[in-house]
Amino acid sequence: MTPMLVQHHPHPASAPPATDAPGRARDWAEIQERMLVPLYEAVYEHLEVGTGTRLLGLGCGSGLALLMAATRGARVTGVDTDHARVDLARERLLPDPSGHGGSPRRSGPTLETRLLYGGPDEAAAAADAVSPAYNLVTAFQPIGCTAGDSDGLVPTLTAAVRLAERGSAVVLAGWGPPERCATTGVFRVAGRLTERLRGQGAWRPAHRDDLEDVASRAGLRPDGSGRVACPFGYADADSAVRGLLSTGLFDSAVKAADQATVEKEIVEALHPHTRHDGTVWMPNVFRYLVARIP
Repeated sequence: MTPMLVQHHPHPASAPPATDAPGRARDWAEIQERMLVPLYEAVYEHLEVGTGTRLLGLGCGSGLALLMAATRGARVTGVDTDHARVDLARERLLPDPSGHGGSPRRSGPTLETRLLYGGPDEAAAAADAVSPAYNLVTAFQPIGCTAGDSDGLVPTLTAAVRLAERGSAVVLAGWGPPERCATTGVFRVAGRLTERLRGQGAWRPAHRDDLEDVASRAGLRPDGSGRVACPFGYADADSAVRGLLSTGLFDSAVKAADQATVEKEIVEALHPHTRHDGTVWMPNVFRYLVARIP
């Protein structure tokens, strides 16, 4: 599925700073998140997600992947430490005014949808209260892009697998080979600006075995993988800047320099990918790993 080009403000403004959590979350939900739709679809097709699926989404963000699983009939629980993104996920999946994700719904996309602030501990409390164990765990936030980003995921996965049945699938996602990802050249801006902050969240190219390494450290057994084309398409350079900044991968660059400098550098890096009509198009490949809980 080819992502839709995103329409944006006629008078572009600087992207929200990292401190503007609601603004950053809105840019993620409205601009960037849909770029990963082909990845979500490929995983759900591969695992035949449907009415028998009880899914726990780690780092669920603003909920698009959960919504897609819910439309297939899955019962979904999403957890994320980003309150602003969870709030948007609740707007999508729990549109009633109360919208509290801690209790099950009996209408909407699924019979049972929960959206929680936090991590596996909060999911454990919800599962004990209203549902049997999960049989699918997803961690769709791509790893292997910043130094040490997998270190925080390993304990989260370790806690999450205790909530799932033996043999259940755990899905990890990451960037494909740098030479097959046009956006790599743009992310090198972050790497260049954060050279003096190396080891503190600085961007780095994805490594071939990033996903397998995380699975092994979490005690999981690899059981297949795949690659998916996920082109990034934007209506203009301003939308591209806002979308890319919403990923958080430029936060260290902003700390090392300043946001205006980072935005200027991103726009320059986008020139090779900007078409005559002003739209931006960057072909990318993402990779997913399916691992099993022994």
